Amino acid sequence: MRIVASIQVRMGSERLPGKVMQSIGGKPMVGYLIGRLQHCDSLDDVGVATGFSESNNVIQEFCEAAKIMCFRGPDEDVLGRLLESLQYFEADIGVVVYGDNPLIDPRIVDEMVRLFKESKSYDWVGNDLKTTFPAGMEVEVFTVSALADSARRARDKKIREHGTLFMRKSPSRYKLLNVEASGIRRRPDVCLGIDTPVDAAVVEEIVESFGGDDRFSLEEILSFLDKNPEIAKKNEDVPRRWRPYRGESENMKRFLDRIPDKR
Repeated sequence: MRIVASIQVRMGSERLPGKVMQSIGGKPMVGYLIGRLQHCDSLDDVGVATGFSESNNVIQEFCEAAKIMCFRGPDEDVLGRLLESLQYFEADIGVVVYGDNPLIDPRIVDEMVRLFKESKSYDWVGNDLKTTFPAGMEVEVFTVSALADSARRARDKKIREHGTLFMRKSPSRYKLLNVEASGIRRRPDVCLGIDTPVDAAVVEEIVESFGGDDRFSLEEILSFLDKNPEIAKKNEDVPRRWRPYRGESENMKRFLDRIPDKR
């Protein structure tokens, strides 16, 4: 079974345009993320999936220079792009990571893949059905066949814009396992993803604190932030637009309850 991570990236961003090519630790953000994922023991390969828009040419050029697999698909239909990228990468099991999460911990990726393989009965294993890990540590593992089934059934553009959302919100059709953080990792108050300039500044300070070493763990990140609370406070009040899509608002819960073809 071939296991491939597909990184979803685009140059378009309302809050921080071009963020995926912004420098983090002396590399474009997407390059830094690729480097982190290449430390995973569970992945057979890592690829990048971006949109057709001309603005994304720079992403493809970077991947070609770095000898990283790159697939281009619909800009707005993230579900379609994710599925087609994994089929292009010849994956049996997909791991989705988003390009604005450059600090993803390879150990967490390996743990999710291990749980998925050991369970043998789940269609999807991840850690973001409920927010218990710091934002920016989201990992999802699933069979490409289940993703293909969700792509056939999901018709609403708003749902397809959010990748695996249809699958994650259809527990009657897909067998889902959500992994909650425990111990020091249980820090839903911390944001390690990049959505705004202040997020980027926080991440850069974290990376700089470890020098040139990019193998640091989530536990080490949180220890650094606890010793330097003024850094974590910089982005603690930034509104997070992903929250509603985890069912964490009543309006979105009502919207998700109307998704057709759940059964």
